[in-house]
Amino acid sequence: MPLRTPQLDEGLREHVAGNLGGFRRRTLALEGRRPAAVALVLVGDAAQRPCFVLTRRASQLKDHGGQWALPGGSIDRGETPERTALRELEEEVGLSLSPRDVLGLLDDFPTRSGFVITPVVVWGADAGPMRPNPREVAAAFQIPIAALDRPDVPKLSQIPESDRPLLSIPLQAEIGTTVHAPTAAIIFQLREVAFLGRPTRVAHYEQPVFAWR
Repeated sequence: MPLRTPQLDEGLREHVAGNLGGFRRRTLALEGRRPAAVALVLVGDAAQRPCFVLTRRASQLKDHGGQWALPGGSIDRGETPERTALRELEEEVGLSLSPRDVLGLLDDFPTRSGFVITPVVVWGADAGPMRPNPREVAAAFQIPIAALDRPDVPKLSQIPESDRPLLSIPLQAEIGTTVHAPTAAIIFQLREVAFLGRPTRVAHYEQPVFAWR
């Protein structure tokens, strides 16, 4: 299915769920890191084009304040990644969804700042309007999946501090900036696995130095 699919409909839901169901995702041991989960929630814009939700974290937050992120956070004791992703979706952007809306999981991603992130893909077609929580989110955006159908996605570059490539996604037309891994790497894997059906791995990509803390 092309990334410029016109509608967020049941056909797309079945396509994404099918691709995720056939994907052999990779898990990672914590090895001293903290478990976290993020939500890749698929929603529709005014024209019902499929989009994902991207946030700008509130500047006063202790961890990664002001950075671009997917809704998510630390996994509480006894929680599953799915439950965490749904909880954080409601707490951060006011989208209340249920376990039946979870379509599947992508690969765990290890961060330089000491987390292992589990990405959870969620169907949000009937979630209603977003209501960002200003204590956690400075702004929330609906980014069309079609924005990932560009020749400069992904953008790979090198930084002096690492021999691994840094993965970024330019979103100047949508939010006026470029988003970097880990968020960009997870979004790229959403494109590759959920929409295009390619078993692309992303955990090896580097993150910018400002995200290491």
